[in-house]
Amino acid sequence: MRPPPLPESSPGPAGPPVFPTDATAPAALPAAGRTGHVWLVGAGPGDPDLITVRGLRALQAADVVFHDSLAAPGLLEHCRPDALRISVGKRAGRHSVPQADIHLLLAAHARAGLTVVRLKGGDPFIFGRGGEEMESLRAQGIPVTIVPGVTAASGCAAATGIPLTHRDLAAGVCLMTAHRQDGAHDLDWTSLAANRQRTLVFYMGLSQAGHVGTELMLHGLPGATPAALISQGATPRQKAVRCTLAGLARAARDGGLASPCLIVIGEVVTLADPALAPWVEAPLACPA
Repeated sequence: MRPPPLPESSPGPAGPPVFPTDATAPAALPAAGRTGHVWLVGAGPGDPDLITVRGLRALQAADVVFHDSLAAPGLLEHCRPDALRISVGKRAGRHSVPQADIHLLLAAHARAGLTVVRLKGGDPFIFGRGGEEMESLRAQGIPVTIVPGVTAASGCAAATGIPLTHRDLAAGVCLMTAHRQDGAHDLDWTSLAANRQRTLVFYMGLSQAGHVGTELMLHGLPGATPAALISQGATPRQKAVRCTLAGLARAARDGGLASPCLIVIGEVVTLADPALAPWVEAPLACPA
């Protein structure tokens, strides 16, 4: 089934709706004669040119845009002048708006009859909490459409010349988050370390790089396995370094990198453009 068509132009809300400044009070929004529509739009990994045509059209039609801190700021210039823009960005340890309140805000604005865009860095369904937001909206009977985006793994790989798969080096790729929710089970390190014909990609990996490297080596992946850390990939602030698995913790600590940071592990890292991802020396004591 094809997704619903975007409006060619939106007249905006009829009358001045009440937009909550307190995220705990979205129910104060007035009821509208029609239910609006929520578009969960992937903004891509940082370069504003990487948003899809459909995502850009949704952004241009929106009455209100809830945007992440990881979405390229330049994309907001494509909003209508009268569109409301609300930042709900989250970074590790710093949540400006709790996720539960974002669910309430999206629903409240849609019930006011508005076209709502939730602009999310990367792809909404790859570590973007898009699934949670979709479930919440569906449970309340609010129409929701997903617009996929270029995920960070693809964007950062392209920006550094690292192919995630390669017929001679990697028959598959596995995407994981290094930042685990409190109380969540740890990753299956035995399984991850067992397949050396697979590229491993860890999102949100900077603070967990030492843990990732240690666990993979403890479970059998050689310390000499090539690895890369890509900080703020596909943006003008991109910085990337290559190292070995054994040197991952040191590269994360001493490489001058900032979040968000992606970790790529596997033989495909050897194909990186050296001008975009220079080599960082591993510690002298390097496990086999």
